[in-house]
Amino acid sequence: MITGLSYGFHDAAKTIIDLNGNIIYAGHAERYSRLKNDKYLHPDMPKDQGIKVFYEKPILKSTRMLYSGQKFKFRELTTKSFHHHWSHAAASYYTKPFTNEPVCVIIDAIGEWDTCSIWYKKKKVWSQKYPYSLGLFYSAITQRLGLKPQEDEYITMGMAAFGEPIYDLEYLLETNLHKGCGNILPNARNEDIAASAQWLIENKIIQIMQKARQYSSYLCYGGGVALNCVANSKITYLFDDIWMMPNPGDAGASLGAAAAYLDKPLKWKDVYLGHDIQVNVSPSKVAEHIYKHSYCGVAHGRAEFGPRSLGNRSFLADPRKDIAETVNTIKKRQKFRPFAPAILEEFADEYFEGPMNEYMQYVAKAKHDLKSVTHVDGSARVQVVKKNCRSILRPILEEWWKMSRCPMLLNTSLNIKGEPIINTWKDAENWSKKYAITVY
Repeated sequence: MITGLSYGFHDAAKTIIDLNGNIIYAGHAERYSRLKNDKYLHPDMPKDQGIKVFYEKPILKSTRMLYSGQKFKFRELTTKSFHHHWSHAAASYYTKPFTNEPVCVIIDAIGEWDTCSIWYKKKKVWSQKYPYSLGLFYSAITQRLGLKPQEDEYITMGMAAFGEPIYDLEYLLETNLHKGCGNILPNARNEDIAASAQWLIENKIIQIMQKARQYSSYLCYGGGVALNCVANSKITYLFDDIWMMPNPGDAGASLGAAAAYLDKPLKWKDVYLGHDIQVNVSPSKVAEHIYKHSYCGVAHGRAEFGPRSLGNRSFLADPRKDIAETVNTIKKRQKFRPFAPAILEEFADEYFEGPMNEYMQYVAKAKHDLKSVTHVDGSARVQVVKKNCRSILRPILEEWWKMSRCPMLLNTSLNIKGEPIINTWKDAENWSKKYAITVY
């Protein structure tokens, strides 16, 4: 057995694999502690097994933290550790669904010193180093907008659709942004700042991807910036195929560290790798409840490894109704924020046009008028629910289609803003009582 670990800074996680490449478990510490982005591992997580592998080089990272004026302490060295960006790259490289040799691109806030890197045949062939950082830049802008950095970047991305990219922010990329960028552009609309930041990061990502394309037409992409699904949709034309392990941030690097040590392909099936809830759920009963009452929660099977609920820890709602504001109110989210549709794969092309997959990693254009699952710019972060999907979401959607003749449901995470996603059945029961919402 091999246990990959990421902890100490934010969003701690653990992955356990066996020597045959089977992923036994992968989960987030926050789901157990109930502390959002908890940086420490939790005792209720499965115990470490076999050799322990850490997701970055602690001493090398400490030298950079010392240089940048950050507080730091030396981390306990595990049996083995890998460079931060290689852990990210390995997470995608060893789970890729194609046999072609890919180029791996990693873009995040920062690892030890690297902030962007390109890997080919498991060797780093190019990098950008601190202080230049697309990830730190986007987090600094997130803070400038009054949001929480390293947590609310997806809100910045959503806000950008309401603004215009009228400001040149490129000068910030060369500055130390660990403490933010202050109150820049004090008289500007937040929406225009967000749009300007999104425009800049999209163009910089495209430039990096064009450089990477010289090595391969197949891409493995990771790092926290890979969660920007709007930007992801702008690079698809460059490659024949793209694979992003659905947990590309630091939590997912726990899987990458374990995979890097094993140094052979993992038997990747899907994201349902966390804590297992074994309860009897009737898909038809769930669909009927939504048909009658508009929404409900679902907590069933193994929790998703990653930041997005994909059916096993989901809040589902009827997209035919003007339900978005109601769900945003329940979840205590900003009213402008969009929701994602989960759709049966056989209907996806009928209702949407553009890149989409089963992990909500892209945005597509809506070809329908269901406003509850469509952003202000006409886009949607689509989850295509395939026929072989192991989540209970597939049979729920099938039953929902029979009742409503609508092939999709609004799908958002089973939590309230600022809280971790529900993990155990006890969590689900407590959440249901607290917010008076039925959870199956």
